[in-house]
Amino acid sequence: MSTGEITDRPTCVRYGVLAFMCTLALVLYLDRICLGVARIPIQQQLGITDNQFGWIDVAFMIPYGLFELPVGRWGDRRGARGVVTRIVLCWSFFTALTGWMSSFWGFMLVRFLFGAGEAGAFPNAARVVSRWFPGRSRGPAQGIVTASANLGGALSPALTAYLITWLDWRWTFGVYGLLGVAWATVFYCWFRDDPADHSWVNDREREMLAESAPKVDSHGHPPIDWPLVLGSPNVWLLGAAMNAGAFGFYMCVNWFPKYLSSARDVELTGTGWLSSTIQIGGACGCMLGGVIGNALMARLDDRRLVRRIVGAGGFIAAAVSIFSITLCDSPLAATICAALAIMCGQIQLTAWWATTADISGKHQAAMFGLMNSMGVFGGSLSNLFFSGFATFMHDLGYSGRAQWDPAFYAYAVVYVAGAICWTFIDATRPIDRSGDSTTGDTSTESNLVDSAS
Repeated sequence: MSTGEITDRPTCVRYGVLAFMCTLALVLYLDRICLGVARIPIQQQLGITDNQFGWIDVAFMIPYGLFELPVGRWGDRRGARGVVTRIVLCWSFFTALTGWMSSFWGFMLVRFLFGAGEAGAFPNAARVVSRWFPGRSRGPAQGIVTASANLGGALSPALTAYLITWLDWRWTFGVYGLLGVAWATVFYCWFRDDPADHSWVNDREREMLAESAPKVDSHGHPPIDWPLVLGSPNVWLLGAAMNAGAFGFYMCVNWFPKYLSSARDVELTGTGWLSSTIQIGGACGCMLGGVIGNALMARLDDRRLVRRIVGAGGFIAAAVSIFSITLCDSPLAATICAALAIMCGQIQLTAWWATTADISGKHQAAMFGLMNSMGVFGGSLSNLFFSGFATFMHDLGYSGRAQWDPAFYAYAVVYVAGAICWTFIDATRPIDRSGDSTTGDTSTESNLVDSAS
């Protein structure tokens, strides 16, 4: 092999960038989901009720949704390096501060600030992937990032349970906060928004990435055409689908550990291990969505139909799985059903990500932030519903499974409603139909796995 052939090969710095985005997603979900297990000793020590914890969960959801769009827009305009660093430092500080709280209102405040600090992380991660990966590689890369988030979610319950047993719940939040600070420091020193500015990238890799880079307006980043965005049926339908998915997802990550403890009499470390199984299902769903989409595209060659099949089919399977929890006698079987529900919901999410990328044009981070933030309503309602339903049933004299299980019927119904929304979503209809309305080369995103996250 000649020296010229070696130097013609592109460097692989983009895979280092992918590693950073994967660890970003992993640490984010470690910090977000750890409260699901920690609430058990917190309630025992501080006497915070289920209803109050439902509002603590909402205190996270509201600012997270409100700031998704502006922080995504900020990253579009200013670049992801500084924005992502600020996001991680902010959420890490409030994660650590959670361990200092001793009252309901203190937890409300710190979770509100945590939600505001974490907002925009995934929209800006999507922007990084679009800058650092050529068109056909963006989807698999984004799928790996989302799978890493689910891996973080899988590690969080079991790891949190052991850290609480070893260190107490207060110090556990401090450990998670320090982890984010370390990540942000290394990321800011190494990462560059433009591949051309990174000293480790050779000319061949620069050329390869420049060929498929998203086009930037010569007069600066263009303003969002809000009448066009708000008049798009896809925007509202994708927002409704996100609400349906968030309704089930946040119940599983926030309240299923408490369900296992209160309704199934599982001890703390067992609750941690079983809850971790749920997120493993989510990680599998991220990868399966692309595989299923590719197989369907090979047979049908119809992007709109394939997205509808994957989206609606995922929600229907999730509805069946969540309903099946009520039929299971063992905690393990109930947990497997919850894991299958999350897995099918993540399979649906691959179609959601792909369609959002297809229709968003030059404002990918901002549009993802907008439609993702619409899920705040579903996530908030889920937290309030599950905690409120358990309290209501307790007041009626029910306990154990009779107190908690009937709530799962409502989650099955919401998943079915999400499937109905998918039958009207059109992945071939961009928000702006007047020209360059997709990010990069649209033809490279006809396969679902090309935008599968």
